Amino acid sequence: MNEVDLGRLLQAARKKAGLTQQELCQKAGLSYSTLAKIERGAIKAPSIFTIQSIAGALNTSLTDLMGDAVAQGTPKKRSKNGVRFVYFDINGCLVRFFHPAFNRLSQDTGIAADVIETNFWDLNDAACRGEMTMSEFNDAFAARLGIEQLDWQNYYFEALDVVEEMQSLLTWAAQHYHVGLLSNIMPGFITRMIKEGALPRVAYDQIIDSSVVGAIKPEDAIFEIAEAKSGVQPEEILFIDDSRSNVMAAQKRGWKVIWFDDYRSAEITDRIKASLEPE
Repeated sequence: MNEVDLGRLLQAARKKAGLTQQELCQKAGLSYSTLAKIERGAIKAPSIFTIQSIAGALNTSLTDLMGDAVAQGTPKKRSKNGVRFVYFDINGCLVRFFHPAFNRLSQDTGIAADVIETNFWDLNDAACRGEMTMSEFNDAFAARLGIEQLDWQNYYFEALDVVEEMQSLLTWAAQHYHVGLLSNIMPGFITRMIKEGALPRVAYDQIIDSSVVGAIKPEDAIFEIAEAKSGVQPEEILFIDDSRSNVMAAQKRGWKVIWFDDYRSAEITDRIKASLEPE
């Protein structure tokens, strides 16, 4: 696909989403001039990471946005045990769990961390399903805590700590297999994580963001969506997650699964890579 065809494709996708150039720039974290030049075909071979950001802002995947242009890239392999697509969880796998954010909020407000965490989890599922915007979540969370306002996303990102072994594994896997993210996560977090380098900047074949698809793990609906979008058979998917209930739900669908334990990250990462030995 040349730059002119790419520009037309992106412009059509933006208009289909009902966004102006300014609105898309704000969501994707791009300058207006950059997007305008891409849509005009004036930038030769724009960065794949820029296109990934645009796809995320349009609530779609790189593959769905660009279709065959992505599929015709580097040929993907099959592992000896039949895996062609690897889905990675985010929290607890690619980044460490965000408990330090509760402690920081406790220090700032004087509210006990266990009270903060209890109220957080009461609201979390609704936000991760996309039933609440981040603004609505913040307002509801602050009201429960009896404080005027808070910005949970900033607390989350201040506490963010990557799992180096898993991030390296994902980068390696993307060179050989189709890869995707499958996460229970709040609106806008994945786009910001990719933009800020908190997630590997690879060409994800699919990003299954719970707040976009309207379902959370371990509900069957999110796995149905992920399976359909993978374009492969259930037995050709490997799913890596730190929740036993989530891996059990995927396993019932016929997926291959590996439970990740951050306390044994190096050991389990080595086991995952060994399981992905190409044919």
